[in-house]
Amino acid sequence: MTGSDTGKNLTHSIVHDLGTAIVTGQYTSERPFPIESELCDTYQASRSVLREAVKMLTAKGMLAARRRRGTWVQPESAWNLLDPDILGWMLERKFSPQLLLQFTQVRMAIEPAAAALAAEVADDGQKAGIAQAIGRMRAAERGKDDPLESDIAFHVAVLHATGNPFYVQFTELITTALRISIRLTNRYKGVRLASIPDHLAVANAIAAGKPERAAKAMRALVQEVLSLVTAAHAAPRRALPAAKRGATVRKTR
Repeated sequence: MTGSDTGKNLTHSIVHDLGTAIVTGQYTSERPFPIESELCDTYQASRSVLREAVKMLTAKGMLAARRRRGTWVQPESAWNLLDPDILGWMLERKFSPQLLLQFTQVRMAIEPAAAALAAEVADDGQKAGIAQAIGRMRAAERGKDDPLESDIAFHVAVLHATGNPFYVQFTELITTALRISIRLTNRYKGVRLASIPDHLAVANAIAAGKPERAAKAMRALVQEVLSLVTAAHAAPRRALPAAKRGATVRKTR
């Protein structure tokens, strides 16, 4: 590995460490951010490496810097919440039903419309990608694929089937939302696998070129999660016993 590669790896390691610390509240807009020399000592890094890391976090909206004033943490409202790194760091925070509710509300705005558009414009290859994801979900039921990854693959395939690069840009957001929501549905509903019939309804509508059916089927998928998350957010302590009692419920994602 070259010195340049080592420097890049150290820079990204510092970015990840500091980003996680900011998201988890170790550093906030009310608490002073460490000065450059302190961070250099902490990470045994050169000033150039440290400055590059700070520059990257500044580009994400997490830090701001000004001569004579130094560097400080920006409020969360200034962060680029669609940045995949920030989305990932948010997962390292203590679980937040409110955050999951917000993610799911965004899913409701995006995914039914994406399914409708996919039904209008998807080509054979894109439809095949959705069918392949359904196949992976079936394999997951037999223990031959990962339930989480196959479920995510389906929703990502629908975004890609729109042929619209703006929808595709939501891949990281949807993936992150699913990783959190599947954790919650597993915990509260006592199920591990997604409902293949519900996902198949979306896939079949897209394959048949039926935009309204596709949107309705996707809306139903997300609405069930939204209803569960809303209930958990309103009364989290009352949501868990049903799953613990082994209540019979529909599987969803």
